[in-house]
Amino acid sequence: MNDQSTSQKGAATRDRIIEAARELFYKQGYTATGIAQILKASGANSGSLYHFFPSKEDLLVAVLEKYKSMLEPQVLKPSYERVSDPIERIFAVLDGYRQWLLATDFELGCPIGNLALEVGNSHPRARALITENLDAWCDAIRRLIEDASGRLPDDVDPPALAKHVLAIMEGAVMLSRAYRNFEPFDQAIGHLRDYFDRLVRQGSEWPLAGPAFTQSGAAVNSKENTK
Repeated sequence: MNDQSTSQKGAATRDRIIEAARELFYKQGYTATGIAQILKASGANSGSLYHFFPSKEDLLVAVLEKYKSMLEPQVLKPSYERVSDPIERIFAVLDGYRQWLLATDFELGCPIGNLALEVGNSHPRARALITENLDAWCDAIRRLIEDASGRLPDDVDPPALAKHVLAIMEGAVMLSRAYRNFEPFDQAIGHLRDYFDRLVRQGSEWPLAGPAFTQSGAAVNSKENTK
């Protein structure tokens, strides 16, 4: 076997280990997951695992790095493909969490939120990556808010509003898992929807500095929107 084949085989083994750990951490938690379980799920031997990940925390760090790479293709893109309006895309992303609660019968929530609660105080390296994951999520929502800025009041703070959306999502998911029904989730997201609707109504009363957007996301003449 040549060096390239060996390298490719090693990368594939490393990826299998990370994915097995990711799924196990998500389903049963970091602390409850043993190395033997990860080895069995990945089909790797202990030598390979410890070659790539000298400690379990090193593996946790790799899992959190993978979550960062999964945000765009697995969380954002499927939601963005359903709608084009930036505000509706925010609620499409939130609906993705609702669909996941339904698919898992309220057993699984936000993986980053779960790890933040479990290891945020005990593993500083992991905590740093947890915040990076949360920041990346907020940045995506911030960009959507900025895309809709022509419809919102000028004093809206996109980063702060994005962080508010994150807090609503995490709380809604946690409460629905606790109560094992959608009422808390739907109430929280419903109030958030009402808040955005109010912002849009208020925005229509402000002088528009740039182009506004239709429900389809197409730009329209701002002067026409002030009539």
